[in-house]
Amino acid sequence: MSIRTSGILLHPTSLPSRFCIGDMGPGAYRFADLLAAIGQQYWQILPVTPTDAAHDHSPYHGVSAFAGDPLWISPELLVKNGWLKTSDLAEAPDAPTDRVEFKKVRDMKNPMLEKAFARFENGWKRDAVANFARQTRWLSDAALFRVLTRQYGGPWSEWPQPLRDRRKDALKEAGRRFSAALRREVFFQYLFFDQWRALKRHCNRQGVQLIGDMPIYLPFHSADVWSSPHLYKLAPDRTPAAVSGVPPDYFSRTGQLWGHPVYDWDALLQAGFDWWIRRTAHNLDLFDRLRIDHFRGWVACWEVPAGEKTAVNGKWVPVPGDCLLDALSRRFSCLPLIAEDLGTITADVRETMSRFDLPGMRVLQFAFGGDFPHGSFLPHNYVRNCVAYTGTHDNNTTCGWFESEAGQREQKNLVRYLGREPAPEELHWEMIRLAMQSVADTAVIPLQDLLGLGESARMNRPAGGGGNWRWRAPEELLPQETADRFAEMTRNYGRAPAGNSA
Repeated sequence: MSIRTSGILLHPTSLPSRFCIGDMGPGAYRFADLLAAIGQQYWQILPVTPTDAAHDHSPYHGVSAFAGDPLWISPELLVKNGWLKTSDLAEAPDAPTDRVEFKKVRDMKNPMLEKAFARFENGWKRDAVANFARQTRWLSDAALFRVLTRQYGGPWSEWPQPLRDRRKDALKEAGRRFSAALRREVFFQYLFFDQWRALKRHCNRQGVQLIGDMPIYLPFHSADVWSSPHLYKLAPDRTPAAVSGVPPDYFSRTGQLWGHPVYDWDALLQAGFDWWIRRTAHNLDLFDRLRIDHFRGWVACWEVPAGEKTAVNGKWVPVPGDCLLDALSRRFSCLPLIAEDLGTITADVRETMSRFDLPGMRVLQFAFGGDFPHGSFLPHNYVRNCVAYTGTHDNNTTCGWFESEAGQREQKNLVRYLGREPAPEELHWEMIRLAMQSVADTAVIPLQDLLGLGESARMNRPAGGGGNWRWRAPEELLPQETADRFAEMTRNYGRAPAGNSA
């Protein structure tokens, strides 16, 4: 018999804190304790990799596939672990902000991190950091990439040619020239992963597992493309020869041009998928389950010639996804993956998911359109091996969707499906109930939907022109009445852990 579970989707940057951004400090521990108290067994988050202003701080445009974002480092835990003094936190604002302000976060946290680094340079815990560096294969390239980006800007294809082409003598000279800056980057990564692993241990002790998120593509200006250019389809001048996207469809006559460099899957296959195995192993060390963003790109990808203004002139290129998944299955005793299978999904993708028993996603906001009542997003059509959501980070909140996006037909179909017209203040609860009572083994609810928040609490508007990824949760997180109601629903639909009496 499959185990029924549920959880909450909340990116750590949205947590309450004193420092204008959620981090791995007390707010994260408090949230983990809250999840356990109300019978939730999953905390789902977005990617943890470093972001940059050029991509509006999107966690799906991380400049490294492996590094963690130093902005998540908790100053309060730095005090607890001896890196800072309490007085070093005096510059923190008196009241938390309701939006992440990335520039303010950098201006506030960087001096604190520099003070911690100064203590490290004076000999504090030097052996622990050195041991971390020795055991972390990707670290030297990621650190050097960040340092060289500060020195030369981007993209890396325009760096001095010896560094662009990673000549050994040039890399060695850069290591000498920027040795202090490199030690700083290594130290910040040590702090991130030290705090993250402590948080994960706490979550797991509380019976809460972490669901992470692994974007399939990386930006061209990233440590991984620079350090392994042979794994991507690049031109002789090291610029992309082809880029990622999706083809024209009902929603866009020109498709979507994402612009990431696409993989050279023949080179990956010849190397035994070593890079993907290392990347997956790294993520499964950080998380208990892993969502593969744009999973269909492991079966076939839409390649667009570089220089195109739209995705119209792209083509489908087969990908040896079965070979990759075979390699991963041989490497890991179990493969706790979730396939993001939203959008136009063809039979070959479904066959691959079935062959490797991978659960897909069912999003209720997609359930009440033109294919009603036969669509796969309607709960009566779910299979057990899937994850049910009211919405995702790319969707409007449930209340925002109903008020401003759902057409009259969708609203009527929802009322027909429920068998009654819910009061406005109950709409989000009705959607949560549909997900929780479904046969899906796992149900995940965004915190915004539990709080019944409107469109202003939306996390991301794809192609929305900026200002995304900034929503923050209220200090209280969940009012007691809301927490009690969700805990009761979790028990009533058999999703609470055995012995839970919340």
